Amino acid sequence: MFNLIRRDVILQKRHLLIFIPFIAFFIIMDSHPALTFLVASIFIPFNAFAYDKEAKTDILLNSLPYTRKEIIASRYLGAILYMVLSIGVASLALFVSNKSFTITDIAIASGLFLIFATFTFPLFYIFESKYTFTVVLISFILLAGIGPPIVMFLAKHLTVVTNFIVSLSTSALYTGAAAVILILYAVSWGITMVIYQRKAF
Repeated sequence: MFNLIRRDVILQKRHLLIFIPFIAFFIIMDSHPALTFLVASIFIPFNAFAYDKEAKTDILLNSLPYTRKEIIASRYLGAILYMVLSIGVASLALFVSNKSFTITDIAIASGLFLIFATFTFPLFYIFESKYTFTVVLISFILLAGIGPPIVMFLAKHLTVVTNFIVSLSTSALYTGAAAVILILYAVSWGITMVIYQRKAF
């Protein structure tokens, strides 16, 4: 399964040449560090999906001595690994650029990435269209644009929920959020595995 995770990097070696300039662009534009970490995390996993859609590699993967569970596991575990590595590179780039960031920025970006992956990974196996990646990318941009205003609106009008969240300690808030996100990620993993097991190639 490790070879399946490594495969994504090998196949994307040309795309990786623009990875640093991609991060540098957001740093130069003085984007929020959390956004920089988020887009860095998305780069490799979603490029891998786009490549597989274009090259139709699922047929090849299913001819190799890997089970379908291993193929899906490599996607979900690989996404976490690439997220950690990408955040490490982005942190170094921010440090070299003398841009400040906090552990909270990293935590927020990691949580948002896992949530986004939770809802989008199954879509790549439900829809066969080569335009799935484009739809997902546009959805991400829209969510990044309208997400904060929606959260602010809900926080203003759902005072019971807001007061409850505010009453929690920082450690309890982070622990609870991490637990919910990981549970959702695991559920998404299971759903995607069921979908992939039933597909015919």
